[in-house]
Amino acid sequence: MIAGKYQKPLPELLASYGLPKGLFPKNATHYEWEEETGKLTVFIPSILEVGYKDSSIVRFAVKVTSTLSQGKLMNIEGMKTKILMWVKVTCITTDANKKVIFTANVKKSRPWEAYDVLRDGIQAETF
Repeated sequence: MIAGKYQKPLPELLASYGLPKGLFPKNATHYEWEEETGKLTVFIPSILEVGYKDSSIVRFAVKVTSTLSQGKLMNIEGMKTKILMWVKVTCITTDANKKVIFTANVKKSRPWEAYDVLRDGIQAETF
């Protein structure tokens, strides 16, 4: 992030890299983006859970870090999804069929539309 430089809203940044604009909760307060390294840090006011249109649930820590590149969020820290139990999300990619693929111990393909709308998160007890 360069001081004084305009920073586009997070949904626009995600869309410009071929990712659904609603991957992060609407209540994310701000983000830091290092274009040279691809490092993206998203700040969230409290631990939140977001339910998506495909019935999936993602839990976010107060700080989520990742490496952003075209169609990918990799090396994710601070995000979990529920697949029978809570598992750490390590990577999110997209494919030519407009699917969003979560890697969390196993790959799980989900519909793009489920993540294309910003949603409010609800407060969770723990991450």
